[in-house]
Amino acid sequence: MGSVGAVFVLLSLALLSVLGVPPIGTQPEQVHISYPGFPGSMEITWTTFNETDESTVEYGLWGGRVFELTAKGNTTLFVDGGSEGRHMYIHRVTLTNLRPASAYVYHCGSEAGWSDVFAFTALNESCGWSPRFAIYGDMGNENPQSLARLQKETQVGMYDAILHVGDFAYDLHEDNGRIGDEFMRQIQSIAAYVPYMTCPGNHESAYNFSNYKNRFSMPGRTEGLWYSWNVGSAHIISISTEIYFFLDYGLDLIFKQYEWLKKDLEEANRPENRAERPWIITMGHRPMYCSNNDKDDCTQFQSYVCTALLSVCLLTGVDLELWAHEHTYERLWPVYGYKVFNGSMDQPYVNPRAPVHIITGSAGCREKHDPFVPNPRDWSAFRSTDYGYTRMQVYNTTHLYLEQVSDDQYGKVIDSIWVVKEKHGFSAWFSST
Repeated sequence: MGSVGAVFVLLSLALLSVLGVPPIGTQPEQVHISYPGFPGSMEITWTTFNETDESTVEYGLWGGRVFELTAKGNTTLFVDGGSEGRHMYIHRVTLTNLRPASAYVYHCGSEAGWSDVFAFTALNESCGWSPRFAIYGDMGNENPQSLARLQKETQVGMYDAILHVGDFAYDLHEDNGRIGDEFMRQIQSIAAYVPYMTCPGNHESAYNFSNYKNRFSMPGRTEGLWYSWNVGSAHIISISTEIYFFLDYGLDLIFKQYEWLKKDLEEANRPENRAERPWIITMGHRPMYCSNNDKDDCTQFQSYVCTALLSVCLLTGVDLELWAHEHTYERLWPVYGYKVFNGSMDQPYVNPRAPVHIITGSAGCREKHDPFVPNPRDWSAFRSTDYGYTRMQVYNTTHLYLEQVSDDQYGKVIDSIWVVKEKHGFSAWFSST
């Protein structure tokens, strides 16, 4: 064998030996952050595949001494429900006493392995600031078309939080949870920098939503199925629409969520609370209404979700309802009970007399798009099959802005509205009807 051939063989063997080395099981990965629901806090969550002695976050103010602060948390063993029974360790550390609106740098792990260095901005606790959101559902590990644009926009500071309205990875549990691992690695470049707030979708149902419940860390003690949090002049409520469809996992969940939602909305409607945070926004995976042609729940007159939630959302003056599930974008006129209640003919979203609904499930997944019916009902205002996502900014107590970004059209804004409400609550829209 010639010298060149010998070198080639040696290099090939060296490469094979490197590729054959298994990953270090104590190395942190899938890092993401979320808002725990109380002032001055942020929760850091990550995964390792071997147990470590501790779960630690080292952090500090941007521009200050690097990692001058340390917080410790806990580890939970998660056993995936697939045939292999794969083990993974979910680490959670809650940072407290953060300086509002201040930037921090951090890394997480232990002496057995540390993550890359990331940064986040602690949430502004003022009711007077204007938080900015990216909103979408139904983003998969395969064909996540909007992901690259969202990664860049997040890292240049365009968003204060992400709202992922159900359906992750397609699916988190597939290949014994490996698809979930890949997806969580994909979104790390977003979710390690801004709070990644979620709700469950139908694609999370395997093993009683166990991958969703274990991988994400949301406020409250409901395993992320439903919760609420305050940001700026908005009170945001995340609910599970899936409890109405997967009854084998517990009929009692329907009653528990309803009682919790009723109590949460009553608290949010106390005069002093509604004065501070007048915008009440809900997010849930399956929409009440849609004009798609796939025989999903929202295509039926009196859908399950509509029947379950319509009255409680109306009577407590919910302003905006965010949905996904349909792999399209659709904006509705202000609607209640399949009837349009615009503010006026010329300005439908100025003092609307019913909640505004947005369906944003077109971030990109392997199931591609859902078709629309040719002739939508009167309550459908705008619809698109472009891949994309929604941006929202809660400007102040009276003005909220929404726009739809088309990734197919290189980031072009294809739809936008201002929702203007001089008065919030039930009496604001139905007292004159």
